Amino acid sequence: MKQVVTFGEIMMRLSPPLNYRFAQTQSLEITYGGGDANVGASLAGFGVPAAHVTCFPANDLGHAAAQQFRALGVNMDATVYQGDRLGLYFLEVGAGMRPSKVVYDRANSAFAHLDPAAFNWDEILKDAGWLHWTGITPAISASSAEATRQAIAAARRLGITVSADVNYRRNLWQYGQTAQSVMSELVEGCDIVVCSENDADDLFGIVPEPGTDNKFVSVARQVMARFPQIKQVITTRRKTHSASHNGLKGIYYDGQQFLETVTYDINPIVDRIGGGDAFMAGFIYGSLAYTNPQQALTFGVAASALKHTVHGDVNLVTVAEVEEIMKGNTSGRLLR
Repeated sequence: MKQVVTFGEIMMRLSPPLNYRFAQTQSLEITYGGGDANVGASLAGFGVPAAHVTCFPANDLGHAAAQQFRALGVNMDATVYQGDRLGLYFLEVGAGMRPSKVVYDRANSAFAHLDPAAFNWDEILKDAGWLHWTGITPAISASSAEATRQAIAAARRLGITVSADVNYRRNLWQYGQTAQSVMSELVEGCDIVVCSENDADDLFGIVPEPGTDNKFVSVARQVMARFPQIKQVITTRRKTHSASHNGLKGIYYDGQQFLETVTYDINPIVDRIGGGDAFMAGFIYGSLAYTNPQQALTFGVAASALKHTVHGDVNLVTVAEVEEIMKGNTSGRLLR
């Protein structure tokens, strides 16, 4: 199996223990994560060769973050060390009717100031069969957007599958270029995208056609018409009963068939951060391991459902555990 390469920022995550609020905690737990890197780490846990490309400051925090992902089986050899600081984010985990909250402290991070010329993408991707990125990466800075563009261009030259979770984050686009102009060029080089109806509207001005019965299919069809390289559009549907109780299913369109999964009931939620990354990693694994897209989609959603039971950004579950969920074994019965 060829390597899956992911590209994007990794941040240090600082969280109060249990469900403590920021105002009452006396300590913060450290983990590391990033939308793209979480995908690579999940795939490594599934036995897929995975490499992550990023930029860290050349200090103890940068090296600690790299070591955390190496310990998860991710190849970090293409890491560039330059700049002054590691991006941070703070997470207060909610419960019941109280939602979780995230506070970012990532301005002027090493990744935001990376040099695109520091990455030799033809060399980085020489053993790869798949490149994955998210819309967070080009939103950080003009230089990270340019590096993303160069990575996609190299993947296209090398005949590598390219996927993206377009992941529109309005507040990140602060460097003078619009998400609409930057993302349109990048998405042109993708084979697979995670894109909801809201993302399609915000990024591409695409809305469901009047009178359509299936709004997702209508939007996906228009996305594929505008970007002919795209062969599959996927996303999840989340039903939020409370911060501790969600329902989750996956949906898919490839220009011919619409697919959806069963809805997984997730109660209680331990940590929902990284759930979308777990879905993408599961879909990539399923696309490589199974013979049809329904299985790939179901594996992705089952993996994401399990992620909600795991602390931290990364989905620390095995293929066998996901396949048990796919079989309907969701009781959580004690295994001896």
